[in-house]
Amino acid sequence: MYQLSEIWIYPIKSLGGISLPEARVELRGLQYDRRWMLTDRSGQFLSQRENGTLALLRTGFDAGNLLVWHVEYPDEVLRIPLGLPESMLNETIVKIWSDEVAVQQMPEEFGAWFSEVLKQPVQLTFMPETAQRHTDRKYAPDGQFVSFADGYPFLLIGQATLDDLNSRMEHPIPMNRFRPNFVVTGSTPFEEDSWSDFSIGGTRFRGVKPCARCAIPTIDQRTGFRGVEPTRTLATFRKSENKILFGQNVIYLDTPGKVVSIGDVVQVNLAD
Repeated sequence: MYQLSEIWIYPIKSLGGISLPEARVELRGLQYDRRWMLTDRSGQFLSQRENGTLALLRTGFDAGNLLVWHVEYPDEVLRIPLGLPESMLNETIVKIWSDEVAVQQMPEEFGAWFSEVLKQPVQLTFMPETAQRHTDRKYAPDGQFVSFADGYPFLLIGQATLDDLNSRMEHPIPMNRFRPNFVVTGSTPFEEDSWSDFSIGGTRFRGVKPCARCAIPTIDQRTGFRGVEPTRTLATFRKSENKILFGQNVIYLDTPGKVVSIGDVVQVNLAD
């Protein structure tokens, strides 16, 4: 039996994730997942690829606020209110990969906090419901949108897939290197590559393509330091058309607002 074993969201793109017992599913991803993003002053998005310190910033929620703190300074917590009034937000254009998207710039006080921590000038932005950033139409149908995630609303990885990878390496790595939304048990290694339509607790999703990985899995999420693994090992058996593949990109096929929970049964109709 396939079963959902972990649920993760990453409220601010490239910062630490939050493990949840359940999550509300929306068209562009799980609720609050990658709805905030840091950019430089030109609007270009910022990630761990450029600044490894982002890996050391943790996130959480408390009494209507998104919380952010540095692992070395846990008492210095930034509180970002959820649902700030429109009057406090200015429209701005951000650049994320090949997309330019009209979003909202958060008040300068939040950007100043991040600028001090990251030692570079940045601004914090938020994606409202009015923003339209389409998934790649080559793999997903029209009408599919994505948040500030790299390309698709959800990422799913089988626990057996990570176990197989770790069996090939001298030093095993945790799942957080790959930043999934869903982790599933009961599958065989890399089986999720072949999943097309499937459901989690009766809520319908579709796998559209294996995920091509960037350098972020080589960054230790405890230290922010970059190494050569797991890319070096993955390149020996998971390389296709010069891309390293790990995990399955997923879109949503159901009514917005449904809830998925750890322990939900995953039912799969394998692609032909």
